Order: sequence, then C-alpha cells, then structure tokens
Amino acid sequence: MFYGPKIDIRLRDTLGRTWQGPTTQVDFNLPQRFDVTYVDSDGMAHPVVMVHRTVLGSMERFFGCLIEHYGGAFPVWLAPIQAVVIPISDRHLDYAHRVAAQLQAEELRTQVDVRPERMNLKIRQAQLQKIPYMLIVGDKEAASGEVSVRLRNGEDLGRQNLDAFKEIAKTAIAQKRS
Repeated sequence: MFYGPKIDIRLRDTLGRTWQGPTTQVDFNLPQRFDVTYVDSDGMAHPVVMVHRTVLGSMERFFGCLIEHYGGAFPVWLAPIQAVVIPISDRHLDYAHRVAAQLQAEELRTQVDVRPERMNLKIRQAQLQKIPYMLIVGDKEAASGEVSVRLRNGEDLGRQNLDAFKEIAKTAIAQKRS
C-alpha cells in the first residue's frame, strides 16, 4: 500500500465544472523508499508516516481555476496590468508617460502603449487583453491634466481629472471590486 486516507476538496467554477483544490493524504511509500525512520523510546528505528498536504492542489491548477473563474477578466486588484495609457498620436507620448508615472507612484500597475498603431487598434487589443482601464490621452487631456477613461467592457466614462481617476481605481482595488 502506497497511500492511506486522502481528503480532496473540490471547487466549482462559474461554468459548473469541479476542480481539485486542497488535498491531504497519508503516504507510506516515500518514507520506505527513502528509508526515513525515527528512533523510539525503545531504542529501535521505526518507519515514519508522512502526511502530504497542499493548499491548492498545485499552483498550475489554482491559476487555471482562477483564469476560468474570471474568464481572463481579473478584478482590478488582481489584474496584472490595471491600466494602459493610450496616446492618440506620438506627440502625446510625453504626457502618456507622465500619467503612467503618476499612477505607478500610487502603486497602480500601468503601461503605456507606445506602438505606432492606430488608437482604435490599441483600444481593441487592450479590451481583448481584458485590461480593466484604458486611459486615452490627446491634446485636450494633456492641456487639462485629464484622461479619457474606457472600461474593458467598452463603456466610455469620458474625461476625468487624473486625481479623480486614481481614487476610482484605488477604491476598486481596496474594496476588491471588479
């Protein structure tokens, strides 16, 4: 006999599928295989009983469950990139980098899309990447210290003061909202 009793916790995702989560099991094989013993009060060596446990089953399974659960659209607090700054043209790159620096100073995970692509393509690709916030910046935004905010679902929140946007994002993160 290699393994003794085992406890598996099964988790159900939003599609109704079950995944193996935390497990605990008794292992009689590895102590014997590696000759792991202890000396008891009788002075004799005795084989140990090993207990394997894992909180998540495996990290790969956990992340698979997480991605499936959210369909790739992680909540703001969990998203690898929380905001992408999209300059309308190359002349707006300096302002885009200043915006990103201010957001990064607030510990918001932010990138600037510096690719020489059209703005609409950048927005579409950010939506496909399921980045929570897209901040479009052009002449008007640079002149007023604002950003035009779009959500990954396509909703346009319009122009907002950068400080106001920071508070929206930080509140969503603090409250663990999507």
